Amino acid sequence: MTTPAFTDPDLRRHVSAEEWQLRTDLAACYRLVAMHGWSDLVFTHITARIPGPEHHFLINPYGLAFDEVCASNLVKVDGSCNKVIPSPHPVNPAGFVIHSAVHAAREDVQCVIHTHTRAGVAVSAQRDGLLPISQQSTFVLGSLTYHDYEGVAFRDDEKPRLQADLGTSNFLMLRNHGLLVCGQSVADAFLSMYIFESACQIQVSAQAGGSALTLVPRPIIDGVAQAMKVQTGGMGGAFVWPSLVRKLDRTDPGYRQ
Repeated sequence: MTTPAFTDPDLRRHVSAEEWQLRTDLAACYRLVAMHGWSDLVFTHITARIPGPEHHFLINPYGLAFDEVCASNLVKVDGSCNKVIPSPHPVNPAGFVIHSAVHAAREDVQCVIHTHTRAGVAVSAQRDGLLPISQQSTFVLGSLTYHDYEGVAFRDDEKPRLQADLGTSNFLMLRNHGLLVCGQSVADAFLSMYIFESACQIQVSAQAGGSALTLVPRPIIDGVAQAMKVQTGGMGGAFVWPSLVRKLDRTDPGYRQ
């Protein structure tokens, strides 16, 4: 069981109940990403927009491992990654460029997850991108777009192109870079990344087998979105989220601090 780093036990008294719940969910998401092996040391981010007109966001303390993130050490920032609440933890403005671009363009998005997994980067480097070869891929392909690699995402001038490429999609493959998903909740974003990552792992494994691949016909892909709603009873990520939280509470409850 990991111990959360640099917790602030007084913070809960200074934020709304709604913000604290979002902090708890986002911290759980960081721990789950670590548990599933999707973290890249400390070099990717998950962000969540706090409800309200201020356009404030929560982001991880830069330099902490994902399994050290907890509700009270998440850093609250504005759209330019300036701290809104004093925190001893550094933040990574360069890492926030991609996230701030998505949040600025998509009012419907609460949570953005970006990863650099081996399978995700491998598929992002393939000319044809994600192939329709698995049920998991069909859940992604109906809402998937691509953004060409422009180097490390330090520059604000990349934002308009990234926003245009994302459009109204919920899955974005960053060419030669990795995966990005956005969701209306932390739970929705996590489930989307689980499916996206699984699709990439399956593709790399299938290609390694050396045999010709069978592609799912486009009409089937076009009808999958409704099937996914049936699978989750129309609840999306909220259908699986409670079970994931229960698992964390059994094995790694420090995220709540």
